[in-house]
Amino acid sequence: MTETNRPAAAPPEDEPDLLRDQFRQLLRYRRLLGAGVGIGLLGGVYLGISTADTYVSVADVVLRAPTDDPFNPSLAPDKAINIGSERQVALSSSIAEQAAKTLGIPDKGVPALRSGLQVTNPPQTMVLRFTYTASSPKEAAKRANGMAQAYLHKRQEALDVTRTTMVKGYADQRDPVAKQLDDLAKQINAMPAGAARDAALGSKTDLQSKVNTLNNNITKLQALDMTPGRVTSPAAPPAAADGPGIPMSLALGAATGLALGLLAAWVRLVFDPAPRSEGDVARALRAPVLGYLPRDKTGGGPLLAAGEADPRLAEEYRSVAFRLAYDARFADRRRLLVVAPRGSSETAAAVAVNLAASFAETGKDVLLIEADLRTPVLASQLPTDAGGRPRWSQVTGGPGTGGPESDWPDGRQLVVDAGESGAFDLIPGDRVRNVARALTSPRATRLISEADSPNSTVVVLAPPVLSYADALALVDRVDGVLVVCDPRAVHRSDLARIRELISGAGGTVLGAVLHSPLPGEKRGRGKGAPAASAPGAVPPPPAHEADAAEGRLPGEGGDTVALRTVRSGRR
Repeated sequence: MTETNRPAAAPPEDEPDLLRDQFRQLLRYRRLLGAGVGIGLLGGVYLGISTADTYVSVADVVLRAPTDDPFNPSLAPDKAINIGSERQVALSSSIAEQAAKTLGIPDKGVPALRSGLQVTNPPQTMVLRFTYTASSPKEAAKRANGMAQAYLHKRQEALDVTRTTMVKGYADQRDPVAKQLDDLAKQINAMPAGAARDAALGSKTDLQSKVNTLNNNITKLQALDMTPGRVTSPAAPPAAADGPGIPMSLALGAATGLALGLLAAWVRLVFDPAPRSEGDVARALRAPVLGYLPRDKTGGGPLLAAGEADPRLAEEYRSVAFRLAYDARFADRRRLLVVAPRGSSETAAAVAVNLAASFAETGKDVLLIEADLRTPVLASQLPTDAGGRPRWSQVTGGPGTGGPESDWPDGRQLVVDAGESGAFDLIPGDRVRNVARALTSPRATRLISEADSPNSTVVVLAPPVLSYADALALVDRVDGVLVVCDPRAVHRSDLARIRELISGAGGTVLGAVLHSPLPGEKRGRGKGAPAASAPGAVPPPPAHEADAAEGRLPGEGGDTVALRTVRSGRR
C-alpha cells in the first residue's frame, strides 16, 4: 500500500511568526511610512531652528514657615505651607509686576515677562524652581533671579502684614481690659476693708490675667522669625542654548515620524479588506497556498507555456502540479476545477493550461475542458490538432447537426501540442444559448467522469465564481477546486464567500495560486491584447466558425503557433 501525503490546510502560526508577518505587511505601505518620516523631519527642522537661540536659566528658592524656634524638630513646614498655593502665587501677575519694577521693565512688558517664566516644585521638597526662558543667556539669568527675588519680597510683605494685623488685633483686645483694670485699681484703693474690697480684688486678678495673656501673644508674634525663604541656587547665564540642536532634532523628528507612519500603516492595515499575505489567503479559504506566480519580465502577461521565456514561471507551474498530485483529496478522483474570484480569468486560463501540460509531462492522460462558455478563447490561443484520440468519450452529434445534441459539448476534441511536455486533449468552449443546461448536461457529466479511468486527469476551466454560477454547477462533479487570484485585487470576505459557496455545493477548495497584477491592469491593454470594440460593433465570431468559413477544420496547422511564445488572451 502506497502512502499518500496530504498537505495541511493552514498550519498554526506561533506568535513570533505572526509578528514578523504583520511587520512585513506594514512595510508594504511605503508611502505612509515615507510621509510620516517626512513630516517628522520637517518638525525636527522647525524644532531645531526655533530653539537655536533659546536659553534657559534656573533659580531655586527654599521656603520657610514663620517660627519662634527654628531648631524645634516638632515643627513641620509642609503643614504650615501649601506648596501648591505658593507655586500659583509665584506665577501671579503681582509677582511679575514687582519683578518688572525691579528690572526696569515698563508695564506693557509685564505679559511678556510672565510668559517666559515656569515655576515647578520638585517632589517631596519645599523648593520652588524658577525657570526662565529668554533669547540671551544674561537676560535669562537676570530675569530668573528677578522673579525669585520678587516672589520672596512679596512673600515677606505678606507675612509682615499678617503679623501686624494680628498684633493690632491683640492690642485692640488688650487696651479696653487694661483701662478697666486701671479704673478698678483706683476704686480698690478708695475702698475700706471688707467683703466689697475682697470681691473687687478678685475681679482685678481676673482682669490682670487677661491682660497678661494678650501681652504674651503680642510678644510671641513680635518674636517670630518671619524670613519667607532663601535663594539656594541663584540663576547663572547658561553656556549653551536649550534646544537639542539640528542633528538631534532631525533624529527625534525622524523617529517620531516613523512611529506616526507605522501607526498610520497599522490603521490602514486594520481597515484594509484585501489579504496582504499568503497566510491571510490560507485562513480565508482554509486551504494552503500552493504557489505564487512570479511577475512576468516580458510585460505581456502570464504565458500559457513559459518555456524559454521565463523558466521560473514554468517551474512554479510544475511545483503546483506536484503539490496537487500528492494531495489525497485530488489523487482520489483527479478532477480539478480552476476558477478566479471575479473579473478577468486570464491568469486562471493560463494556470489551467499549464497544469494540464505539467500533468501530461508526468505521463498522465490529461483532458482540459473549457467550461467558460461565455468567452471561449482557448481554441484560438493554443496550438491544436483536430486529430482526436480514442481514449476520451466521443459524444454523438457535431457542429451543424441541429437539435439539442448540437449544443456544447458538440464532439469536437482537439489535441494541444505542449512541446517538450507532451500533448493533452482539449474540449474547447463554445457560445451557447443556455449555459446552465449545457454545463449540467449528461454529455458534460460523462466528459468529467473520464478522470475515473486509470492514469487520467481532467482539468476544467470555469468563469469567475463570484461573477457567474457556472463553476458551482460543476463543483459536485469535480470536487477539487483551485482558486487563482491576485491577493491585492480581492477581499478576504470574497475568499471566505468562495469557500462557503464551494463547500455548500459539495466541493472542496484544494488550495490557491496567487499572482501579481496583470500589466494590462496597470498600463491599459497588455501587449498583444485585443483592442476595445467600438460601441455597436459586431463581436468577432468564435474561432471554429471563422475556421469553417475559410474551409478548414478547427485546429488545423494553419492556425497554430509555437506554444512557448503564445500568451493568453483577454477574457
